[in-house]
Amino acid sequence: MVSALEFPKSSVIQTYTLMAARRVVVFPSSAELGPVLAQLVISRATKAISSHGRFTLGLSGGSLVSILSKELLALPDLDCSKWVVGFCDERLVSFDDPESTYGLYKSQLFSKINIPDSGILTINSSLPVNECAEDYTRKLKEAFPDDDFPVFDLLLLGMGPDGHTCSLFPDHPLLEEAKKIVAPISDSPKPPPQRVTMTFPVVNSARCVAFVSTGGSKATVLKGVLEGSEGPAFPAARVVPTSGELFWLVDDPAAASLTIQVERPGSGTKL
Repeated sequence: MVSALEFPKSSVIQTYTLMAARRVVVFPSSAELGPVLAQLVISRATKAISSHGRFTLGLSGGSLVSILSKELLALPDLDCSKWVVGFCDERLVSFDDPESTYGLYKSQLFSKINIPDSGILTINSSLPVNECAEDYTRKLKEAFPDDDFPVFDLLLLGMGPDGHTCSLFPDHPLLEEAKKIVAPISDSPKPPPQRVTMTFPVVNSARCVAFVSTGGSKATVLKGVLEGSEGPAFPAARVVPTSGELFWLVDDPAAASLTIQVERPGSGTKL
């Protein structure tokens, strides 16, 4: 997390307030993490539907696909009929490509729940990357007509071993994008090179953001993200919701280097 010393004095109090809202929750393994993640999704869905009639969820790929699919499908009486799902980033590949985040969710989750097709916001992967980003921006604006930047009820994020999240990579110009809702990227350092990604203004507008980070390979960068590091902040450290919740759900191997205070929930914990 960026040190308050890097901010003007006038914003130090606000910075610490935002940092205080972050919750780092550590589990022995991803097996114990998964059910708590599913309950977080359901609790925020219930709250959102009660408040404004629908639940808007932004999904990321990687290990989240298998964790969510397993745990949500294990829940009794799962009702997704009022869900609207978007993607925090997406690779510009066909939906039947193994690299397609939507394709993975469709085969592992969407095809097995009652979410309406109209509730799944997908990219048009046949378009050039710039046009694809513009098209996806239009779809999000239609889904969130009252918001300058879409306000999702919950965004689920992962973090790469370089500290990237979404398709926002270290030292990339897109880290400073402040106007676009969805940005194209043609030079991703992680293949495939062409992608579209939500920008930080969208991510930080969410009502709740939850990172899921597991495995010992994440330990060093997780420490840098959560406790600060020399040089520019990692992209994942720049996720600080303006007025929403921020969770980091991690396992013991990923948390091995942390010295900050963390939560270690008991069995049946709900967030």
